[in-house]
Amino acid sequence: MSIRLKCLVPVGIQALMTQADDIKPSGWRGSRELWLQAAYDQLLEHGIDAVKVMPLANRLSLSRTSFYGHFSDREDLLQDLIDMWQAKNTQSLVRQSKAYAGSAAEAILNVFDCWLNSELFDSRLEFAIRNWAHTDAPLGETLKAADGVRVAAFTAMFERHGFSNYDAEIRANAMYQTQIGYISMKAEEPLSDRIARMPAYAQTFAGEPPSDAETARFLARHAARLTK
Repeated sequence: MSIRLKCLVPVGIQALMTQADDIKPSGWRGSRELWLQAAYDQLLEHGIDAVKVMPLANRLSLSRTSFYGHFSDREDLLQDLIDMWQAKNTQSLVRQSKAYAGSAAEAILNVFDCWLNSELFDSRLEFAIRNWAHTDAPLGETLKAADGVRVAAFTAMFERHGFSNYDAEIRANAMYQTQIGYISMKAEEPLSDRIARMPAYAQTFAGEPPSDAETARFLARHAARLTK
């Protein structure tokens, strides 16, 4: 499947509309990004059945016909949502799995950045896409393929740090399925607790702890989140 969007960082409808206030021509029909943002918000808040042209038009205070100035039909819009998810979540996981690491434990901590940084990985979108896939067989196949790409990237990550293919696959699947389960359960815990436990989680999956320096680098990357 081709990715038509590099990545859209959801910023909220109000922000996009504010940005457009100074450039709105007469008869303004919104923008593709604005309609997509509205669809993203609708998906997260109400599920895929609510992502329809008329509810989106009402949300944006635009006409139904305005939608067709940017999308050929609803399926065109839905494909952009899927492309957004692939570009944001799958590509970020693969990229983080390839980031520099001095050990398997540090490589895992690099991936864990995704679980803490919504600019890298959108957990709410991941949850919504997985729910949507329950009722959409083609998306279910796309999701299955994306899961395969992610696990393969994690497997390669473990292999680069000396694990056999078999051991790498076991660890990759355990690490990935643990996080997907966390998302599916909508598990909640204080952010400070989660960050503090992550070096121990990395040790569980790697079989050895990150070094003090590796742990310090990880904690430094996320220190600002603890003050928000």
